[in-house]
Amino acid sequence: MKTLGVRTSRRDEFVDLTAQVARVVAESGVAEGACVVYVPHTTAGVTVNEHADPDVAADMLRALDRIVPWEDGYAHGEGNSAAHIKTTMVGSSSTVPVSGGKLALGTWQGIFLCEFDGPRTRQVHVQVLEA
Repeated sequence: MKTLGVRTSRRDEFVDLTAQVARVVAESGVAEGACVVYVPHTTAGVTVNEHADPDVAADMLRALDRIVPWEDGYAHGEGNSAAHIKTTMVGSSSTVPVSGGKLALGTWQGIFLCEFDGPRTRQVHVQVLEA
């Protein structure tokens, strides 16, 4: 397993991790298998989505803010309940097939760290599993 350190710069943002994860896969030497990307945080998640157009990530953040507004009378005393809810909705991990020693992502797909309570330094665990 390899752990990446990722520094976020805003409260809500998507950080494209595709190149970093692809490097971990290449360095692993695994030709066929799966790559698990996991974030051990309760206010940040991981998703696979379009990375060709940055407007997609911006639209997703806007939509999540409409569904789960930052301030909505939550009981959690720390004041970041919206971040916890968004993380549960997005999930804390994604698994991508590895084929021919590379991530088997679609043409437009990328792997993103989803920050919902930044800015912070996040850990991202990447585990490459051989088939």
